[in-house]
Amino acid sequence: MANKNVKAKNPRTRAIVSLVVILVVVALAGYVALFGIGKGTSIHYVKPWGEAISLGLDLRGGVYTVYQAEDDGSEDFDSKMNSTVNILTSRLTRQGFTEATVTRQGNDRIRVEIPNVTDPNEILRIIGSPAQLYFKDEDGNVIIEGAMVKNAQAAQDENGKPCVSFELNDEGAKLFAEGTAANLGKTISIELDGEVISAPTVNSVISGGQGQITGSFTADEAKTLANLILSGALPLNLSQLEVSAISATLGDTALDRALMAGIIGVALVMLFMLIRYRLCGLVADIALTIYIMIVVLLLALTGAQLTLPGVAGIILGIGMAVDANVVIFERIREELAVGRPLPSSVKKGFSNALSAIIDANITTIIAAVVLYAFGTGSIRGFALTLGISVATSMFTAVFVTHKLLDIFVDLGVKNQKLYIA
Repeated sequence: MANKNVKAKNPRTRAIVSLVVILVVVALAGYVALFGIGKGTSIHYVKPWGEAISLGLDLRGGVYTVYQAEDDGSEDFDSKMNSTVNILTSRLTRQGFTEATVTRQGNDRIRVEIPNVTDPNEILRIIGSPAQLYFKDEDGNVIIEGAMVKNAQAAQDENGKPCVSFELNDEGAKLFAEGTAANLGKTISIELDGEVISAPTVNSVISGGQGQITGSFTADEAKTLANLILSGALPLNLSQLEVSAISATLGDTALDRALMAGIIGVALVMLFMLIRYRLCGLVADIALTIYIMIVVLLLALTGAQLTLPGVAGIILGIGMAVDANVVIFERIREELAVGRPLPSSVKKGFSNALSAIIDANITTIIAAVVLYAFGTGSIRGFALTLGISVATSMFTAVFVTHKLLDIFVDLGVKNQKLYIA
């Protein structure tokens, strides 16, 4: 008899432990999300999740410009476009603009976004000016300049290993032949904006304007080095289509208003769910809190830029998360109305609601993927946050809400009027 009583109490005990664990984890995660951890101490500082999210131009202010690339008719135009994007990114990073984003827009356009900048001319000067590339001997004497490099690309040496093949113009070929002859067995460093990016040893005189840089390269490392060598001049001619500076003050105001509207909206939704669905509403509110924290965490971890349309995507995801819970609760209500016991009603209600929830969320995710693939700028930001939000809402509805309801049922809360009015 004693063993049977222990077994009978086990589901309730497990439910209490599960509920306590969930609430403690949510509370701790909420604290870290709001205040971070380790600030002012010797341990590693974890930023509040909100501070870790990268904000787009419409929220932080900055400069964006769009360039049109001249199609030279070559078969490797697509490769040259990718190289141009990489070179522009490298230039901005070396100048300290580590949060700048350079992306292809369509087939032959490039969009550059730089937050926290007020002078468009300064950015255009950096993008438009060639990088300072030099080949120097061990004494620091310049052998050739980057402008003398006609081409550089990843290739394979005679042993089939990755290397960098380069080609010089006539003047560079003459000077480099003289330089390599004078530095046999020594190193010639390749410096980009004062930083040594490679220091190969001269094994033979390189004449004819063509040579190879060999070493322990991977294919990606060889390609990166080739792009860096080419950054003295862009592979394609670019013409500026548009440039605009966005006020940071406007961005801050817009963000504050969007956040306030979101907080008020979420609070009203939570209040409605409590009034309309009682204990089920409490479950939905806990699941919604978990949903919001997961979305913020994913935005912080993925480095996705949050824009005003992105905020709209998150709020839309909140609506879908609540809608999924409403569908579940109404299905449970239907099962209770025909006289099913509470545990069976919860199980059957979830089963009946599952296909509708999955279908609605999957179709929205497909739309988000299409928008992200073919959209640009703020449209892609909206699509990304919408996709993250909808996927998270589906997870919280299918798993979190279900688990919490099962916990309350196992706790012995059997009064049906406490679940749904």
